[in-house]
Amino acid sequence: MNRLELIRKEEKKYHDYCYENYTLFEEGSWLHKPVKTVMNLLPLFNGKENIRILDLGSGVGRNSIPIAKKIKDRNGQVVCVDLLDSALEKLKLYSKEYEVEEVIKLQQADIGHYKIKKNEYDFIVAVSTLEHVESEDVFEDVVRQMAQGTKSKGINCIIVNSEVEEIDIKTNQKLDVMMEINMKTEDMKNKLDRIYDGWEKLDNHVKSLEYSIVRDEKDVLLKTNAITYVVRKNDS
Repeated sequence: MNRLELIRKEEKKYHDYCYENYTLFEEGSWLHKPVKTVMNLLPLFNGKENIRILDLGSGVGRNSIPIAKKIKDRNGQVVCVDLLDSALEKLKLYSKEYEVEEVIKLQQADIGHYKIKKNEYDFIVAVSTLEHVESEDVFEDVVRQMAQGTKSKGINCIIVNSEVEEIDIKTNQKLDVMMEINMKTEDMKNKLDRIYDGWEKLDNHVKSLEYSIVRDEKDVLLKTNAITYVVRKNDS
């Protein structure tokens, strides 16, 4: 098993466990509420009909379910892309439970290989997902596709981890980081700046975070510089 396969296996195990043991919007995990940055951007689309939204790495609908509820009465659609069966199965159930089934469109794919149509979306969201594509070249390709797939005045919202460390809480030993891409913060920001040259920056900040996760039944401290990068496409 190569490193990429190992990381994918560990990430699948971690997410499958979360999706099975924690219910969407119940306290106890990161699934208990949507990302504030994402939800705060929705009023910028107030009054817009037929809004098209793409959620890359949607998981079980932490962000896409609340988005769908907001745009349900405006003939909107949220395309949810995820690789894991467990995520999409739960998302299908939750979309019925929250009465947004007609708004949610499920697409099973590795986001690194998912093709985004040009000028297709008003709003593209990628939360804690771009660091899981297989290489830096694929990262750049996906982000360029996001940019090209965005309509005039559309918005891209990226939240991505950088400079990640994983530390065994019991032994304080540094572990191999189970993330496909682990770039320096400045390098990742520079890549984003180059791709989104000419776009209007709505938010651009870095927040150092740390929280505990479980890897192979061990308690692990994950430390990261989380980049929030929100831009709007100007008329061209």
